[in-house]
Amino acid sequence: MDTLVRPDACRYSTFMEQRNGSPLQVTLTAAFKAGIPVLLGYTSIGFAFGLVLVGSGLPWWLSPLMALVVYAGAAQFMGVGLLAAGVGVPEIAILTLLMNARHAVYGLSVLDRYRGTGLRKLYLVFGLTDETYGLVTTIAPPPGVAPGHFYFALTMMNQFWWLSGCTAGALFGRALPLDISGLDFAMTALFVVLLVEQTKVIRRPEPYLFAAMAGIGTYLVFGSGNFIIVATALTAGLLLLFRARLERAA
Repeated sequence: MDTLVRPDACRYSTFMEQRNGSPLQVTLTAAFKAGIPVLLGYTSIGFAFGLVLVGSGLPWWLSPLMALVVYAGAAQFMGVGLLAAGVGVPEIAILTLLMNARHAVYGLSVLDRYRGTGLRKLYLVFGLTDETYGLVTTIAPPPGVAPGHFYFALTMMNQFWWLSGCTAGALFGRALPLDISGLDFAMTALFVVLLVEQTKVIRRPEPYLFAAMAGIGTYLVFGSGNFIIVATALTAGLLLLFRARLERAA
């Protein structure tokens, strides 16, 4: 059965290639269109990060290096402050691991989507940022595009936008020093934009109410420095607890 190809599938594939180009071009075009919000956000926030890094007295090349190796916006902003304060690399690595531990919570929900991607799954796991997760879980690959190829291209493009912004900001800040006060708020602004996009797809109030209650409660108990991981785990636990009821209501 695997060796048989339906004639209509062949005609559709030929039509797609004639209309939009090769399968690679179709995949890249679809990923580019899906990631436009992240493009705008990552280049802007990455630019701000580059300015913050150079303004903190660190070498400019550290900005693109962190974009390639760390690739975590909030953790990178935190890392700049810690490096500038003279904190050691092991301590920064531990704090970064704790800050990004939330990925282990929501990353489980994309395992089925990444099934069959082979070695590319290693990069897909590495590149699963909050923004990429938001796109992967709300945007389906267009007809004629293999899901694995689409998610890989989307993830790769998102990191490229981040790398471009971080590099440009560092070079600009090196050439023309500026007052960088308040630029680190750009990451918060991007999260707000992604939340608005999520509300267009998930219209039930329960997930947002659970997240708000968990966030406020854990913030009051654990403070601003340690509440993110606990709040994320608590939100996931509430959603699992009420999963059956939410599914029946849907």
